[in-house]
Amino acid sequence: MPDNHATHLVIDVGNTRVKAAIFTGDELVQRFTWEKCSKENITASVANHRVENVILSVVGSPVEDETGKWLAANYKMLELTTDTPLPFQNRYATPATLGKDRLAGVAGAYARFPGQNCLVIDAGTCITYDVLTAAGDFLGGNISPGIGLRFNALPVFTAGLPLVQPGPMDGVLGNSTESAIRNGVQLGALLEMEGLIEMMRGEWDELNVLLTGGDANFFVKKLKTPIFANPDLVLEGLNKILDYNV
Repeated sequence: MPDNHATHLVIDVGNTRVKAAIFTGDELVQRFTWEKCSKENITASVANHRVENVILSVVGSPVEDETGKWLAANYKMLELTTDTPLPFQNRYATPATLGKDRLAGVAGAYARFPGQNCLVIDAGTCITYDVLTAAGDFLGGNISPGIGLRFNALPVFTAGLPLVQPGPMDGVLGNSTESAIRNGVQLGALLEMEGLIEMMRGEWDELNVLLTGGDANFFVKKLKTPIFANPDLVLEGLNKILDYNV
């Protein structure tokens, strides 16, 4: 059984930054954002906490060996891998290729809505859609380019289109190349998300839709369907997986 009073440090090494948090039981006590997962950043962050257990999830650049060895020597450390026991059943056909952030997001949904159907959407560098059933089965999902990737792809793969930054949209149709790109990219991602949510709700009754990720705020303000927005879902999921293992 998990110790509901244990203090955990969860570390999520993403594609562009490192997010971390201190948990006591299920309560998120403090969160951090680092440029790098290093001994110095960890030590400064945990200075006022008696951390007992650490979970490390790496999606981006690998953590330096020295830092990993230091973590293992000073804490009860769990690195999230393909073989890590999970509180739900992973039915993904190629688990070795499954992003650890996706697993953590599903674990966060499981912690929030146990015994319920969930669609987890992580709007980051990529937009991922993952389904967890009420029976506790993770079935998999979809991956599509995130908003930033869509903007960046246009000037790379075309001869004349400029790089446009995200921003407000004035109506549905753009009246210049810049506004046409901005509307096309942002509305395209929004309509994709709304369409997939509608399709999934046709498959599973009483589906909870959870939204997280760096671009979540854009979608929260514009989606017409009810959703549960949680910027800390992946961190909560990592804490759930750590609890399950210790």
